[in-house]
Amino acid sequence: MLSMHRQSLVKGLPKCLPNRLARLAPKQDSLCRPVSWGKRFYSPLESEKPKEMGWEKETTTDRIFTSPQKYAQGRNIFNRSFTYVKNWATDSAVVLADPNIWNICAPTIVNSLESNGMKVTKLIFGGESSLKEIHRLQAECPSDSQIVIGVGGGKTIDTAKYLANEMRVPCIVAPTTASSDAATASLSVIYTSEGEFQKYSFYPTNPNFIMVDTDVIVKAPVRFLISGIGDALSTYVETESILRSHSLSFAGGVPTIAGAAIARACKETIEKFAVAGILSNLRGVCTEAFEHTVEANTLLSGLGFENGNLAAAHAIHNGLTTAHGNIHRLMHGEKVAYGTLTQLILENRPLEEYYSMVSFMSKCHLPVTLEELGIPFVTDEELLMIGRATLRPDESIHNMSKKFTPQDIADAIKAVDSYSKKWREETNWSERFELPASRHHPHVSDIHP
Repeated sequence: MLSMHRQSLVKGLPKCLPNRLARLAPKQDSLCRPVSWGKRFYSPLESEKPKEMGWEKETTTDRIFTSPQKYAQGRNIFNRSFTYVKNWATDSAVVLADPNIWNICAPTIVNSLESNGMKVTKLIFGGESSLKEIHRLQAECPSDSQIVIGVGGGKTIDTAKYLANEMRVPCIVAPTTASSDAATASLSVIYTSEGEFQKYSFYPTNPNFIMVDTDVIVKAPVRFLISGIGDALSTYVETESILRSHSLSFAGGVPTIAGAAIARACKETIEKFAVAGILSNLRGVCTEAFEHTVEANTLLSGLGFENGNLAAAHAIHNGLTTAHGNIHRLMHGEKVAYGTLTQLILENRPLEEYYSMVSFMSKCHLPVTLEELGIPFVTDEELLMIGRATLRPDESIHNMSKKFTPQDIADAIKAVDSYSKKWREETNWSERFELPASRHHPHVSDIHP
């Protein structure tokens, strides 16, 4: 990001607006007034450093839409990297990727830059988007670097954003899977070194450029695409909840018509093309359905959630990271998918709507039972622990109009298992894709758990 825009916002998620009339309040000059975000706000004029503590909440009533400056998607686009990178830097760059990505496609980007006279510093990502790893990498970055380019999965991307923020330089994201909507977002998800969710780190602008090479993505295991579909399915469900509760958007203001339309387009695109996109991925072919699915997973879902917001589905995902068992073998979007079903239960949505979602998720091989989630023998106490983690003060579930208890969360998680099994019994469901048993693959090791 450009230095004047690369300040971090404090953690915390926006609460609901007092009422609809708040939309009519006079606009505030965002360059002179604090930016609202949940219980705290951050003033761009005060400091460029991330803040762990903040001030009292100030409600924002401006309509806000946020997005990257540019998005480009196509086959073999990494070969043309300099064509795009030169818009932000021409002399030096830091390229971050994990060891497997360095053996696959990161050198393609480096070659494009170096052949045009750029000095490139190559960093090897250790695998966890933790503060410890971020500080290690930061010490290896030259002080004269003009840009940070993150190549890989969600954790590499989140780490690249954090580094660019610390270095006050632009950020380019080059995802090698379509496994989540992390690429476009103006935040990083920070985990502990052990892989438990720790916090969100917010930035006032999105990455400058998103570069998506579908020739690379189609070679990744289909499970990564499916995870992205699970993440994308939550976008419209959570945004609808935000609109009903009159909460602020993830961007920090009143949700826009454009943001809601993108969330809806994400849902419609996934429903229309995702199954065909999965089949294309299984055959390793870049069909239009595959291209549409990648765009929905990456661009539409990313813009949809950020210009809408998160609600229960992602909070439940974060709660699930505290569980024990094989659940930690699941990817981010797989757990979010179960969280989406749980949110439908919490909102008491019509059973027909729930069954429709279960049917589609089953076609996409997303988990809809506790066994598929990896915790078939979870105890009531463990579910309450998940419920308490889901309801941490800064969690996105508090953007919803209804307030919940840990017992509500525990009961809803169990209800998903019961309802899904009932639907499968009634429909004699048996169609399942034969997918690899392991999430790991030699081409892509960095996932977003």
